[in-house]
Parts: sequence; C-alpha cells; structure tokens
Amino acid sequence: MNVISTEIPDVLIIEPRIFGDDRGFFFESYNQQAFADKAGIEASFVQDNHSRSCRNVLRGLHYQIQHAQGKLVRAIVGEVYDVAVDLRQSSPTFGQWVGCYLSQDNKRQLWVPTGFAHGFLVMSEVAEVLYKTTDYYAPQHERCIVWNDSDLAIAWPTQESPVLSAKDQIGKTLGTAEVFS
Repeated sequence: MNVISTEIPDVLIIEPRIFGDDRGFFFESYNQQAFADKAGIEASFVQDNHSRSCRNVLRGLHYQIQHAQGKLVRAIVGEVYDVAVDLRQSSPTFGQWVGCYLSQDNKRQLWVPTGFAHGFLVMSEVAEVLYKTTDYYAPQHERCIVWNDSDLAIAWPTQESPVLSAKDQIGKTLGTAEVFS
C-alpha cells in the first residue's frame, strides 16, 4: 500500500495495492499489521458503518466529544469529497481542514484520527461509503460543526446548496463548538 501525507500530518490517504485482470480486481482494504508498519496506524476498530447518499448530499461535520472515534473511510460506490477538520486545541493545525476525493475508481481511503470532525459531499449520482471506527457510536456525545462555517472556509466543490439533515443544518461554528483539549 501507498501512504500519502496531507497538510495535516495525522490525517493520511491510504492507497491499496490493487491486483486486477480481466476478471476484475482484488485488494486488501485493511491489514492491521500493514497499517501499523507502513502508516503508523495502530487503531483497534470496533464498528463498521455503511451509508448510501444521493448527489449533493453533505453529511457532517460530525464528531463525538467523548468516546471519540478514529475513522478509516472509503467510497465503494460513486465518489465523495471527504473532509477532516482538526478540533484539537493543543494542535498546531487546530481549525485547519484537509479534503480529498474518495471513489470506487481510485479506491483511496482516508484515515481521520480521533480529535477531528469528519464529513463528506457526494459528487456522483449515488455514493456508498464504508468506514471503520475506533469507538462505538454514542449519540449523547455526538456534536456537529456547520458545513459552511466561515472560520473554516472549507472549499466544498459545489456551486449549489447541499442537501443536509435537520441535525446538520443546526451545527455550531468552530468558535462556539465544544472541541478537544
């Protein structure tokens, strides 16, 4: 596998080694030893999540203030623009974000460590996203930062307003959100 650094050193793009022929393809989407040895990711995953969304749906920016989740994210159908925002006040990259395209074609994965908000925008007609998490879903600790917070200035690749859940419509700004120390 190939590990690609991003502008935020803790957030990594993982490109698997793909074996393809006229029958199709094969790749390891996760190998605990390879992730530890090559990417320094020594996470224990406890939950797998699968979402399906239509074009221009934006999910996020979500995080859990307690029972914080590291996430290994990939798109298995379609394409998304995936974003991680550093919410660790003690970090030199606090309030910065990184984004990348994840698709069924590029087979990339994004490692989003604990202490980050995460979200994605669907670029294709439909997208299905799988992600592994390092802790269980705890709705009482879930938080949301609004997708268009001017302090973050995320360059979402869309000209129209995205489709949001009711919860995502009332997300907080970085300046008023509960963040990690």
